[in-house]
Amino acid sequence: MASRCSKELSIVLSAAALLSGVAVVVAQAPQDATARTQALSRRAAERIASLQKEAASLARQEQTLLVELRSLEVQREIKVEELAVVERQAADVQTKLADTTTRAQTLQDTADRQRPEVEERMVRLYKMGRAGYWRLLLDVNSLQEVGRAYRTAAALARIDRDRIEEHHRTLAALNAERATLETRARELAVLKRKARDAQIAVNNAVTARANLVKQIDARRDLNAQLTGELQDAQQKLRATLTQLANGQAVAAATLPIRPFQGALPWPADGVVVLKFGRPRAPAVVAPPSGIELSLPEGEAVHAVYDGTVAYADPFSGFGNLVIVDHGDRCYSLYGHMSTAAVKKGDRVDQGGTVGLAGRNPSGNPSLYFELRIDGKPVDPLQWLKRP
Repeated sequence: MASRCSKELSIVLSAAALLSGVAVVVAQAPQDATARTQALSRRAAERIASLQKEAASLARQEQTLLVELRSLEVQREIKVEELAVVERQAADVQTKLADTTTRAQTLQDTADRQRPEVEERMVRLYKMGRAGYWRLLLDVNSLQEVGRAYRTAAALARIDRDRIEEHHRTLAALNAERATLETRARELAVLKRKARDAQIAVNNAVTARANLVKQIDARRDLNAQLTGELQDAQQKLRATLTQLANGQAVAAATLPIRPFQGALPWPADGVVVLKFGRPRAPAVVAPPSGIELSLPEGEAVHAVYDGTVAYADPFSGFGNLVIVDHGDRCYSLYGHMSTAAVKKGDRVDQGGTVGLAGRNPSGNPSLYFELRIDGKPVDPLQWLKRP
């Protein structure tokens, strides 16, 4: 149903475009035509001033963003270096930890291999006791040999004791060193995680600022384009005023709607309940080409821009529908109205009443509003003033 209605609307708009394509020269009352042209010239001047003010504001915003962006890029470089330093320190600690662990294991393995021999020797010496000394005296041939044997046994015992004590000291030192390195490794892991998080945060901030700069650049380009179009329109209006002053018949003065993107008044004071391109329910085949406002029934609906009424009759799915042609294949559509206050061919000014709000097919008080630029639907919320 929605798809069929959209096709029918396109047919209606195509017919309106054919009609509006015919150049009509009108002989308006000079005073009215002059007043209207002067009003359009003032509106163009006001919009140009607004665009220029916006352009200056955008330039300041962009300059501020560029300064912030450069600062963030420097911070990013610092964070990258900080992370690299922490990673190098962590790698060095891991290398030392591995070396310490290897040395401790090697020492432990050596001690384990030597332990049986040392323990056996110490047991033998213990068992010898004082009796062992007498056996040594009986087994040797001279007092000199007795002394030598005694000194040898004592030396062996002392060496074994020293070796065991040195082993314990070295192993304790290695274990302490390993514990210190493990603590440092944990600290560096925390620092690395924080440095990485900080780097990600700065990267996100840089990306956000860069995107804002791109958006501002795009808006500045559009601003310059719109200003140029309005300045061209101003020149045409001046020429029209000159022709009117000379008593010549001229075509009705107009201003293009495109330069007023983001500055159009709302057709009525309501709440947006259905946005552009978002179906109300799965049953709706095609997404809406406009927006729907919730507002009291009977509320006045106003034209968002100057134009000529191209259609003002009931239309399937839209109740009473009014289409205003703004020239250059630009249209505004007002649907779900209880009554239309204009008829086909009427000239309407911005803010003029085109009808009264009615109800949508579901029976809810509402207004359907659609805007077409170059014959294609656009999101009205990008063209209307922010509430």
